Amino acid sequence: VQLQASGGGLVQVGGSLRLFCAASGGTNNVYGMGWFRQAPGKEREFVAAISWTASTPFYTDSVKGRFTISRERAENILYLQMNSLKPEDTADYYCAASMISDWYRKYARRGSYLYWGQGTLVTVSS
Repeated sequence: VQLQASGGGLVQVGGSLRLFCAASGGTNNVYGMGWFRQAPGKEREFVAAISWTASTPFYTDSVKGRFTISRERAENILYLQMNSLKPEDTADYYCAASMISDWYRKYARRGSYLYWGQGTLVTVSS
């Protein structure tokens, strides 16, 4: 599975951005997909995930009510709508795909995802 993330950019506090992740090759075996982010000097952390078949979403607490993850299976695209952005949301954002059938039990773990896209940088200025 190849993943291509895009949509990052510079936005002011309170603004919005929509991230995209285009998936190709072997997506029929994908069970879940997620977004992670990594700020400078910090570890990569979980942001949101979604069941590829059932569209059940999961979020880390800090983005609940502000971010929405969704996917369009027919187009093999994963989205992350980010509203009310804060400076602490500044990071490289990565999309990832899980091939594990029970990924939903450990959706926040990086080790649950086999394939990763390149990062797309989101910068929130105050």
